Amino acid sequence: MSAAAMHPVRAQALADRVALEARHPDIFRPSPWARARALMVVGALASLLVYGLWVLEFSPLRMIVGLGRLGEFMVHMIPPSTGTWTKFWIYLHALAETVAIAFLGVFTAAALALPLGFLAAKNVVPNAVIHFLSRRMLDTVRGVDELIWALIWVSVVGLGPFAGVLALVCANVGAFGKLFSEAIEAADRKAVEGIASTGGAKLHAVRFGLLPQVLPVMAAQVLYYFESNTRSATIIGIVGAGGIGLHLAEQIRVLEYQHVSALILMILVTVAVIDMVSTRLRFALIGDRGAR
Repeated sequence: MSAAAMHPVRAQALADRVALEARHPDIFRPSPWARARALMVVGALASLLVYGLWVLEFSPLRMIVGLGRLGEFMVHMIPPSTGTWTKFWIYLHALAETVAIAFLGVFTAAALALPLGFLAAKNVVPNAVIHFLSRRMLDTVRGVDELIWALIWVSVVGLGPFAGVLALVCANVGAFGKLFSEAIEAADRKAVEGIASTGGAKLHAVRFGLLPQVLPVMAAQVLYYFESNTRSATIIGIVGAGGIGLHLAEQIRVLEYQHVSALILMILVTVAVIDMVSTRLRFALIGDRGAR
């Protein structure tokens, strides 16, 4: 519909609303009980906020002093420097290791979560017991943070990037399983019903009716998690799971703040590049070719 044709429609809608308000002046006004309930909810949330600040001993004075110390640290971090080219190449190798950990962890978790997502989707597996067990298993795995998984796997397989990959796999398989199942449940049923009406089996309906619809959504989610998990791989490296996080923690301990700022800049540039590439790929997968 053109812009010119939209004006009479909007004018008629506005006229109808004015006429309705004239006949029923209170129709668009919230009731006193609704207003009182909204005020009670806002008051309860404000009270909870104040109570939380009191329990956590929040102090504006400590915040101001802390900001002053943060300014001192920022002064010591300028200019960013790795000291020597040898250390720069060591840090660059560790950064590449971090990206590799994120890549292997995310895409391995996505491959494992794909069948689990179908099991947890009600429109694919209507069995209540299987659906319940699948969902609870994904909730259990997702409920443990990747840092905890990193500590567990470092204790099991030792220090190094292998523990980091396993930690990200365990942390992401639950999240992917939940996201994949929700995407499958939100898919249009018409394609599945069309395949079933022509005599196709349930597996054919899933393969040719559901999967083409949800695959671009799943791929976009995986690409987003790859960019996000590059930062997570940095954090788990601090506990010995490989990557640049170990060097970052070491330089903080020895007060080499110029090295710390150089490492942070390397991480930020890497995440920005991955974000730009993954954004273009996501738009290409969902069909928006004009994305920049």
